[in-house]
Amino acid sequence: MNEKFAPELLENKSEIVECVMEQLEHMEENLKRAKKGDLKVSIHQMEMERIRFVLSSYLRCRLMKIEKFFPHTLEKEKTRREEEPPILSPEEFVFAKEFLANTETYLKDTALKHMPPNLQKVDLLRTVPKPDLDAYVFLRVKERQENILVEPENDEQRDYVIDLEEGSQHLMRYRTVAPLVASGAIQLI
Repeated sequence: MNEKFAPELLENKSEIVECVMEQLEHMEENLKRAKKGDLKVSIHQMEMERIRFVLSSYLRCRLMKIEKFFPHTLEKEKTRREEEPPILSPEEFVFAKEFLANTETYLKDTALKHMPPNLQKVDLLRTVPKPDLDAYVFLRVKERQENILVEPENDEQRDYVIDLEEGSQHLMRYRTVAPLVASGAIQLI
């Protein structure tokens, strides 16, 4: 849910994805040994299909964000500190690099080679839009949070601090709650 509703690409959860894939394989092996026509088998198969759908939806969402913000995502991945968790899995990193190379090749082959020499370079970091971190998101608080600084919309308003009670729901700027999303203290809805 957080990945779906966050305006930026979140930390990758490749270990969870791999674990779910292994569990699905294990469940398939168990179902092959079960009796055909048993009601439990069909229920387990439906549950496996549901899990596959959720997993593929998560991965599709990540790929769409990578394609939409690819230069910014690659730049953020390159400039992250060693102790920070990676944003992209190794496979996603390869995909993003190939997407960047293919986009640059396509632009050069179709349009840029026909332009004057001084216009044949394109800065994708400036031309591709960044994720809108000031977008508003709905959230549910999972753990009580105190002294959350809410930024004003304009200079005439003053900053103010709020407390987020467990179970409460709010509409806030993503930038304000991004660290709480990363820590798991809140869930986007």
